[in-house]
Amino acid sequence: MKKALLLASTILLTPTFSYAGGEGWMHDFEAAKKRALEEKKDLLIDFTGSDWCPPCQDLSARILSQESFKVEAAKNYILVELDFPNDKTKITPEISAQNQQLAEHYGIQGFPTILLTDAQGRPFGQTGHHLGGPQDYLDHLADLQKSKTLRDVAFAKAEKSTGLDKSRALHAALQSIPLEHLRHYPNVIETIKLNDPKDETGFFAEQARRVAEAKAQEEFYEKVSILDGQLDDLIADNQSAKALTLIDDFIESENLEGIYKQQTLAIKISILAEEKDYRGVETVISEIIAVDPDSEFSNQAISFRENYLKKYRETHPASLNTEQE
Repeated sequence: MKKALLLASTILLTPTFSYAGGEGWMHDFEAAKKRALEEKKDLLIDFTGSDWCPPCQDLSARILSQESFKVEAAKNYILVELDFPNDKTKITPEISAQNQQLAEHYGIQGFPTILLTDAQGRPFGQTGHHLGGPQDYLDHLADLQKSKTLRDVAFAKAEKSTGLDKSRALHAALQSIPLEHLRHYPNVIETIKLNDPKDETGFFAEQARRVAEAKAQEEFYEKVSILDGQLDDLIADNQSAKALTLIDDFIESENLEGIYKQQTLAIKISILAEEKDYRGVETVISEIIAVDPDSEFSNQAISFRENYLKKYRETHPASLNTEQE
């Protein structure tokens, strides 16, 4: 259950290892960065739970492990798989420790997460589960890649500028970067500060707001960590129904809304999928979407429903609620 949001790795020694993505994916992050620098490519990093996360398994089988995807994606990216399996015999102790450190470094909060970074490891795009096949996903990645293009154009302008104009150009560069990943640009932020001490760009006022949001988020995940432990105990005692009720009670008692409610509801999917309660899974997905139909989390929930549950809906149409959002 602790895989629902963030993983706490347990290292077990074992002589043999296997990886979900197959050939074409690297697992040593520093080696991948070095190769990206040499080949002048970016990194495509897949944070996955290969043996417990249904959306991860679907994305891998349908897209990431497909030869057509790997061949085309490798033209622009070094492919990196960071796996967090329940079965620790799948990865080495060193890779397990590395993956946990990177999940914390990048603030990964759900699986699958696909992170696009430059060769230095600075993120410029993030996504996850997605509709369609390999080409659809490649097109989606191409759209995300535009963020880096905008970033680098603004960086080039900043190089030719001084004073407040330099700060404005750097501020513009960071506008295309996901907010949660701005902290990976410390040198850029320091340069903005030096050239804009009065915060005329409004960059630091925005940062203060984000710090407050981050504090609220941290407090939320601390509570979820406690909830995870309680759920683990119930699942171990084969009390799945009580575990689901506990999640509902947590949502109500904390008065959760928005992304926090969606992420907490998503924990129920792992329990229901383990019980092979596919109708229950689809019901929870509908609840997630109803919280905020236009959010990225809802888009990923829709994608998961349309792909992972497709075959079951086709063979058991009477057993599932098949209303489309």
